[in-house]
Amino acid sequence: MRPEACPGLQSEERRAGAVLEIDLGAIVANWHLLRGLHPSGPVAGVVKADGYGLGARHVTRALNAAGCRHFFVALLDEALAIRELVPDALLAVLGGLIPGSEPDYLEYNIVPVLGSLAEIDAWTSAARKASRTLRAILHVDTGMSRLGLDAHELKVLQQDHTRLAGITVDYVMTHLVASEVENVPLNDRQRRRFAAACAGLPAALRSFANSSGIFLGPRWGSDLARPGAALYGINPTPDEPNPMRLPVRLRTRVLAVREVKAGDSVGYNATWRAKGRRRIATAGIGYADGIHRSLSGRGRAFFDATPVPLVGRVSMDLTTFDVTKAPGVAPGTWLDLLGPAQTPDDLAAAAGTNGYEILTSLGRRFHRTYRPA
Repeated sequence: MRPEACPGLQSEERRAGAVLEIDLGAIVANWHLLRGLHPSGPVAGVVKADGYGLGARHVTRALNAAGCRHFFVALLDEALAIRELVPDALLAVLGGLIPGSEPDYLEYNIVPVLGSLAEIDAWTSAARKASRTLRAILHVDTGMSRLGLDAHELKVLQQDHTRLAGITVDYVMTHLVASEVENVPLNDRQRRRFAAACAGLPAALRSFANSSGIFLGPRWGSDLARPGAALYGINPTPDEPNPMRLPVRLRTRVLAVREVKAGDSVGYNATWRAKGRRRIATAGIGYADGIHRSLSGRGRAFFDATPVPLVGRVSMDLTTFDVTKAPGVAPGTWLDLLGPAQTPDDLAAAAGTNGYEILTSLGRRFHRTYRPA
């Protein structure tokens, strides 16, 4: 992209080595799409990891304005950072109840997701001390083997409901292991395990599907879905065209262009050498900005829809591209790293990771602009 193609650049953008544009309207549109696919109950907004790298406060404000009334984060500090924006919404912390954090949950009306008997006991104790009933979500492990009541603790709780004295259970939840793979037996096995787990617990609403789980069909529907990645444009159905809108565009400024001759090396440790005369553009972005070092010699960017391969090693602040086939590239022009030509899923495939990691790795040094919903 040529500089004249961006006449509206603000002064901050003119100084930036890279610019991340975030379309909040696309995120809201994705939420509406997911709502339509989950008629059995509301659809929450998972805004953990700073809204999957795109800005939790911006995303939360936009979703709340659109009607979202359930939000999930991973950590208590993440909840505290957005509570003022959604004072009347259910705001839950997926990471469990850390001992000693109970007063903050009470003061800010944040709902803990309880995944062990120890956490349940701590929360009932907090309820007794507060002389009031406290809200919680119960997490049952049906196959992930990370957080959640395991089979033994679940059986104990099923046999003694008094362990929940003083707790109002808003939802019982579990987490799907492989919902992006449509026909694996594990999806149905988890569905059956979850139903059996809930049958032995006090009656409560259920929360089941994540982003990809919504696309498994109505049997995986519940009283509350918890999509995260799909809101941010990650494909929830990897074997099919992406039904979600892409809300991000990342472009980086070309700082210098030089010609190299056959045999010349580019970047640290001389891992790439020119086989003939080539034009090399150095862009102001690197692994400190979330461009994975594993993209060295494997990634690419785009200039006016022309792909330009990444050559040499990605360094902390700089990345080099072979722009021989893009003669319009010059200092001050822009290369697209994320956008319609290359989605987070595409870049992830080149980096050997997933789109989640691409988004959540996005750094803080480039200029961010938000398009309102």
